[in-house]
Amino acid sequence: MISTKGRYALRVMIDIGRHQNVSPVSVKDISSRQDISVKYLEQVVSILSKAGLIRSFRGNAGGYKLNVNPEKCTAGDILRVCEGSLSPVACLQDEKNYCERSSYCETLDFWRGFYDVINKYADSVTIQDLIDKADSTNGSYCI
Repeated sequence: MISTKGRYALRVMIDIGRHQNVSPVSVKDISSRQDISVKYLEQVVSILSKAGLIRSFRGNAGGYKLNVNPEKCTAGDILRVCEGSLSPVACLQDEKNYCERSSYCETLDFWRGFYDVINKYADSVTIQDLIDKADSTNGSYCI
């Protein structure tokens, strides 16, 4: 299950992408539009900033702007920054499968296929796709 940090990170990236044209976007403005507390948003923007997905600007007109091309940054990129692996089961979270049953597990191929579908879909949707969707619905859809 995707945590609130992952869900909010997507919303933050969309919000910044939609509103960064003139000046950096403040956490206060994101909070107001997204109905997320400033305190929690500060944690989310810290994660995104450390990952290099957004950059901060100081001062009176300070705030955040995207530091990535929204046409190339995917939902998968953002979710992996916040969530780590998108694996549906623990045995596939690491590159090497340490499960003692992996050599004879009846369901491992199913989980590998499921994981592949999750990754392919998350990596097929860009931030620009989400911004365009938000623009077409006047920002009234929820992630």
